Amino acid sequence: ALGVPRSGPLDLPAHRLANRLVGNDPAAATLEVVLGGLAVRARDAVTVALTGAVCPASVDGRPVDPYAPLTLRAGATLGLGRPDRGLRTYVGVRGGVDVPLVLGSRSTDTLSGLGRAPLRAGDVLPVGAAVVGLPAGEAVAPPPPRPAVVRVATGPRADWVPGGLAERAYVVSDRADRVGIRLTGPPLPRRPGELASEGLLPGAVQVPPDGLPVVFLADAPVTGGYPVVAVVLPDDLPVLAQLRPGDALGFRA
Repeated sequence: ALGVPRSGPLDLPAHRLANRLVGNDPAAATLEVVLGGLAVRARDAVTVALTGAVCPASVDGRPVDPYAPLTLRAGATLGLGRPDRGLRTYVGVRGGVDVPLVLGSRSTDTLSGLGRAPLRAGDVLPVGAAVVGLPAGEAVAPPPPRPAVVRVATGPRADWVPGGLAERAYVVSDRADRVGIRLTGPPLPRRPGELASEGLLPGAVQVPPDGLPVVFLADAPVTGGYPVVAVVLPDDLPVLAQLRPGDALGFRA
């Protein structure tokens, strides 16, 4: 009602699995880490789990495995290296990251600036006490790599682009973040003109005047003025969450 998007984790299955591994409610707040490079120190003993993009991880220099519950003693440091593939790693902590709620959410909306600011060195994050079960007793296998081809439903302005997006190959540009992904490749032949702003969903594919598609993600605005020619199916949004600049992306009707 206030025109504020949901925001939240881009790779929702990875976020939920991190919470399940440590015994949290699926909606508990996790840390979303882009391209690794994170180091966190436990002030008290905590149970954590790593999911999403698999990266080298260690506790006080000792290698540890992802996709399994892991106990950090007080004073221990968890460090994440750079993943070989994928983009976003999720750190779940038993009890959840207990930052204050803003409009009922603990998410950070990078476009509007709502919610807690992105982390900086030296920040201290509180851990909550609410849990729903015991941590999982064993590791689970990371999901196999998924082809970077996403399914799309026809958008409300599909008639603006004759032929649609199918059978066209694109590459993720360096202008990609939680708001959306700008693609490079063959420009789409687009009807000239502009539109009044219309509602957007995560996965909406807009085509600006240059003919190069933009796929919107969780921090996108709720309205936009370019034609939405397709919408990525919700089950395929996690594929977009793990794409890096330079990765190929295809669409399937």
